[in-house]
Amino acid sequence: MSNTVRLDASDNVVTAIKALEIGSAVEGSATTGLIPRGHKIATQRLNVGDAVRKYAQVIGYACEGIEPGDHVHTHNVEFRNTSADYEFATDLRPVAPAENRDTFMGFKRPNGKVGTRNYIAVLTSVNCSATAARKIADAFGSEELADFPNVDGVVAFVHGTGCGMAGSGEGFDALQRVMWGYARHANHAGVLMVGLGCEMNQIDWLLEAYGIEKGPLFHAMNIQDVAGLQRTVDLGIEKVRAMLPHANKCVREPCPAAELTVALQCGGSDAWSGITANPALGYACDLLVAQGGTGVLAETPEIYGAEHLLTRRAANEKVGQKLVKLIRWWEDYTHRNKGSMDNNPSPGNKKGGLTTILEKSLGASSKGGTTPLKGVYQYGEPIAERGFVFMDSPGYDPASVTGQIASGCNLVTFTTGRGSAFGSKPSPCLKISTNTEMYDRMKDDMDFNAGVILSDGVSLEQAGREIYDMWLRVASGEHTKSESQGLGDFEFVPWQIGATM
Repeated sequence: MSNTVRLDASDNVVTAIKALEIGSAVEGSATTGLIPRGHKIATQRLNVGDAVRKYAQVIGYACEGIEPGDHVHTHNVEFRNTSADYEFATDLRPVAPAENRDTFMGFKRPNGKVGTRNYIAVLTSVNCSATAARKIADAFGSEELADFPNVDGVVAFVHGTGCGMAGSGEGFDALQRVMWGYARHANHAGVLMVGLGCEMNQIDWLLEAYGIEKGPLFHAMNIQDVAGLQRTVDLGIEKVRAMLPHANKCVREPCPAAELTVALQCGGSDAWSGITANPALGYACDLLVAQGGTGVLAETPEIYGAEHLLTRRAANEKVGQKLVKLIRWWEDYTHRNKGSMDNNPSPGNKKGGLTTILEKSLGASSKGGTTPLKGVYQYGEPIAERGFVFMDSPGYDPASVTGQIASGCNLVTFTTGRGSAFGSKPSPCLKISTNTEMYDRMKDDMDFNAGVILSDGVSLEQAGREIYDMWLRVASGEHTKSESQGLGDFEFVPWQIGATM
């Protein structure tokens, strides 16, 4: 078996499949030093300033002379901002509609949406009401819910913002979209909103702006109006208790796979992310799109350097230009905050073999498969188009997934190479390992091992098909590893944009 894997004939680096000693044979040369597993090795001489290529794309530039067999990483490769000449709608590969229409057992909602879970949410408008919300939700353990088998749980969604912020602009609008998205999410049978009363993020403003009406399965209250914390908790428990019989009337029934909207997420990435798990997830996304479903890619800083590949897939120039506009916003955002687009990869990513954000992005973007990019959305904006779409978000996983769920994702899929214990509510999260070594070490956390593509010779297509089949089972009620461990109660993290005042 070869010591390395080459991704494209035009690449001038290969990736080590295992840790290599000095003098190990690599494509006609020999390693000049120790090479960690997953790290890159030069296959030709690179002078200072020469482009380093992987995935048939530029991932950085040599900052010193590099010889064949040398370790290629952060010590001899530098990042430069992208300067792509963007093309639009030049690589359109529409997928043919699937001949067989798949189904899952979901919860049909009165507004036509379909849920994969059936929760009651206790949603806060501001951090000041977080304790009240948690106390209300904590009152409903397994014993209290025993008589309501169709209810998956009562969950508090609390956060650290909602006041000390501008009452208009990017930050306020993003928070309002998140609040609306969770208040009307298909995985919620009922919602109780809890505020303090004097905060900037007023509940009444949200209800008025989005046309939300109170009813048996939607309540709202403020601590100041109810007259104190304990009274708010007591009243909140009463309100949730009254919702339970209504929520329990919801039952699973056959629903088309087209009603699935899946968040495509990655975290704790390594060199194998773009070789195994991410492209397998992309294949599963193509299968879902063929069914009429929707895959939602996010994490704008983590497509930086690969966005030119996505603009070529844009359904039209308008969609592509919206993506370019996001890239320019992020360049300005990081600049004015004295950061860099290359502050990602993280230390763990680099230890796993990723050198620059360009390399990470090229692997991350493959989660989106090959079909046309049908739409580009703001953070937490409701998804309108079906098919493959993009939502703006940070690369910080909890904040990104929070936005994807707010946009309507009723499933989350999370690839990881270093290992992640992430989970989410109300949308269940499947975690996919990029390598077999980590999967064997963290079996309690991983739902699927895409590392078999490399370790066992399983085809990318077969792995993608298995991921897609898992979506149908989980959407029908099968628990993910993160659900079984109780994850998801602390991963609601709305993106805070702008000054805290």
